[in-house]
Amino acid sequence: MTKVAFVFPGQGSQNVGMGRDLYESFPAARAVFDEADKVLGFPISQLCFSGPEDELRKTVNAQPALVTASYACLQAVREAGNKSPPDFVAGHSLGEYTALAVAGVLSFADAVKLARERGRLMYEAGLAQPGSMAAVLGMDEAVLAGVCRATGVWLANINCPGQLVISGAVANLNQAMEQAKAKGASRVIPLQVSGAFHTPLMQPAADGLDKMITSLQFREPAIPVIGNVTAQPLSSAQAVKEELLKQLTSPVQWQRSVEYMAAHGVTTFYEIGPGKVLAGLIKRINKEANTINVGDAAAVRALV
Repeated sequence: MTKVAFVFPGQGSQNVGMGRDLYESFPAARAVFDEADKVLGFPISQLCFSGPEDELRKTVNAQPALVTASYACLQAVREAGNKSPPDFVAGHSLGEYTALAVAGVLSFADAVKLARERGRLMYEAGLAQPGSMAAVLGMDEAVLAGVCRATGVWLANINCPGQLVISGAVANLNQAMEQAKAKGASRVIPLQVSGAFHTPLMQPAADGLDKMITSLQFREPAIPVIGNVTAQPLSSAQAVKEELLKQLTSPVQWQRSVEYMAAHGVTTFYEIGPGKVLAGLIKRINKEANTINVGDAAAVRALV
């Protein structure tokens, strides 16, 4: 029997205008945006729909905005009549927060509040210890891991074969980028981020997030959630809490997460939310996979 996974995008997939047609077309999506505005105490819906782009791109805004837009998209899918639960859910970095709301681990209100706090803490950690990230294309993971060790940076995202992301303090990262080019990377692309995400430099953010996590109610997952850190199902509320803290300082194991789901029968991956980044990665991990992007009202209607 073939299985289905819902996957949710992370920071970088945001775009001005996201979710507007869902808001206008589906009452269930409108309710999500309205709830986010109320919970956060400011109109994040307007930031999603109208920008300005430089405000939407800020980590503290992009993270709750993406959780809101992605969750609204899922509610539109359900309103349109596609009510079957997926066999697995997963999200890339921040996208894991949307996945947790879908799996019933967190209420949407708590997920979006936690995403906002995560974004704030990550930005502050980046100010305290300036760092950045770079995508490295066409390089073997083991060779790049050696470059990281030699230059004092870290592997941050293992996205798919030939697409890795490194992260670290700015001076070290510049050195690592040069070494990666010298050792055969086809391209090295600096990323527009405000810190060295998914490295030990984010430990202050993890410490801060821990305080908020302990104040929220986490439930047992109703749908298996594949964790970024372990690329395995998170089997309990406690495992989810540990994952969310480790995730800030550990690499995102996206390739292994997709491989796990494919090995356990998933043949169709629905990327729900803005952008098409994950579908592209999934196709490079598993050429046989069927990927379907659902990011706007037309795509939701096409599912019915």
